[in-house]
Amino acid sequence: MSDEPEQESTAGETPPARAEAAATQASGTKPSDDVTRRGFFSWAAVAWVGFTAAVGGCVSAWGRFMFPNVLYEPPTTFKVGKPADFAPGVVDTRFVEDNGVWIVNEEGRLYALIAICTHLGCPPNWLEAQNKFKCPCHGSGYYKNGINFEGPTPRPLERAAIAIDPSDGQVVVDKARKFLWEQGQWEDPAAYIEVA
Repeated sequence: MSDEPEQESTAGETPPARAEAAATQASGTKPSDDVTRRGFFSWAAVAWVGFTAAVGGCVSAWGRFMFPNVLYEPPTTFKVGKPADFAPGVVDTRFVEDNGVWIVNEEGRLYALIAICTHLGCPPNWLEAQNKFKCPCHGSGYYKNGINFEGPTPRPLERAAIAIDPSDGQVVVDKARKFLWEQGQWEDPAAYIEVA
């Protein structure tokens, strides 16, 4: 009589299913297709961690968007020293790295050449041995006064405004004001300083 209830419960099952049910009952474990409570919470935790990481990434990208890159450039107006600090016939390269200008004392005039090639904007180099400015990008060449003579550059270098500060006698360069040779602006009194 004890065999009948067992036969009733397994009567509608196929033989492999009966064998699996018997093995499960004997071992005391549940079938593998059932989701356990612990397994559910493990997967839920993984999902929440992934969701939190995605939201955190979006929030940090939004925060980065709110504070864009800012390039801090040197001031356009700066002092370079007294006129006596610049020897005649010499190109002073001390201010190229920080301020992007050469100070040239030539033929009784002190002027500031802006260190940007007029071809595509590369910074040229002063070659003392060859007595010229040479652009390393495409080979443009300029004389000491800034006039172009070789390479693809279409026009001479630009000059910056230059003056003497009356309060301390120092030379002040203003890169915000540019003077172009092709427009006849190099003869403007603000484009050079007369020196003895």
